[in-house]
Amino acid sequence: MLGVKPASPVLLALLAAGLVAGAGGTGWLALRAPAEAATEPLPLPPDVPRLAEGPEYERCLGLVRTDLVEARNFAESWEVGGGGEGARHCGALALLAAGEAERAAERLEGLGRASRASAATRASIFAQAGQAWMMAGETGRAYGAATMGLTLMPDDADLMLDRAVALGTLRRYADAMDDLNRVVALDPQRAEAWVFRAVANRHLDRVDQAAEDIGQALALVPDNAEALLERGIIRQIKGDTAGAKADWQRAVALAPDSPTADLAQQNLALNEAGPQRR
Repeated sequence: MLGVKPASPVLLALLAAGLVAGAGGTGWLALRAPAEAATEPLPLPPDVPRLAEGPEYERCLGLVRTDLVEARNFAESWEVGGGGEGARHCGALALLAAGEAERAAERLEGLGRASRASAATRASIFAQAGQAWMMAGETGRAYGAATMGLTLMPDDADLMLDRAVALGTLRRYADAMDDLNRVVALDPQRAEAWVFRAVANRHLDRVDQAAEDIGQALALVPDNAEALLERGIIRQIKGDTAGAKADWQRAVALAPDSPTADLAQQNLALNEAGPQRR
């Protein structure tokens, strides 16, 4: 999926465990506004689905990692010269890496529809498109792209997780739960899936089940900052103010310069302000 999975470094700018519980927990997974995320260059992960072979494709992908202006120029020239799907794919990735998420999403989705590649590769392109739509703030279109990918690869856990994120952002928590249940059944070792399921359960007022899910996530990855953020929210709901504070402080210590830490700091400040401010 572009190598971009919901808990990868590329999209952690968009994803986390939720916002302040005392304020009603209105957030789902967004760590910062899509418009903000789209202004910053993004790294290109190593496991890009292969739509072409040959030196031009390798050179273009390499330029996406090192020189975005040259990558776009090269992709455009290569496409005019008959570069086909490889040139279009590289050009879209260059747009995405440069923060032009909406243009990238449109091109990736079109490529997913038109490509003659395998079903698995086309599903990965739709996954890229969906995540680009999320970055552009077009959550409905992100849901649609993930759904198209799942028509090609119905048991792709990454796509299910992507779609669950989109559904949760749309506040369709029960629908998100359907995908999350399938993900943890297919891959029970995925800590981020348990975190997201805890968030969905919390929003559905199933706090005890949310606590069980976040416990599972932390059993798999004890130092998962997003899981600690969410456990703090759940503990706050349950009246364990001290436990919530400890979790949020630990989340800040583990990821001090992250959006997760920013949310934990917000929660700590509200906790200190007292119930009248939460």
